[in-house]
Amino acid sequence: MMPADKKYEEFAYVLDFSPRGKSSVIKGREGPMVQAIGEERLTLLELLAMDNQDFEVGERVKIGKEGREKIVSVLGKLAFEELTPESKLSLSTVAENLVKASEKKYVSYFNDLQPLTPRLHGLELIPGIGKTFTLEIIQMREKQPFASFEDVQRRVGLRDPARMIAKRIVEELSGDSRISLFVKK
Repeated sequence: MMPADKKYEEFAYVLDFSPRGKSSVIKGREGPMVQAIGEERLTLLELLAMDNQDFEVGERVKIGKEGREKIVSVLGKLAFEELTPESKLSLSTVAENLVKASEKKYVSYFNDLQPLTPRLHGLELIPGIGKTFTLEIIQMREKQPFASFEDVQRRVGLRDPARMIAKRIVEELSGDSRISLFVKK
């Protein structure tokens, strides 16, 4: 596990790539631009790519201080509104793959989320989970913590928990939610 106070992303997942793009972050900056989502903090980022590189949507790239192979620099954070239409389109799929790739981390939310107010439980903020599923999840996790998404699905009957979490992440990134469970501000 990484220290919680870490401010920089080590890896990001590509949302969109433009071989001849203009920066949204730095005025007048042009070149191969990548829009991406950070792996740990789920920050929307603009990256300057090295020349003559190609990127697949959903590709995991190294953006930390050391060992970059395809990225020159992280130009800065992006607001959801600054994402290209392509990035917005690929965001939910890429977020879902990111959640699946960090399954242990995201399954822990099913084991650890607590009530936020006397009337609202953190689990209820995940799309598709209402009061009934929340109670079921709490009862099941008290017997035994969940080990995987498959485990959550099998024991509670939730369909596609990774997709539900990805949906919530997109809501948080797009500014449609006041409370942030997953996205670090």
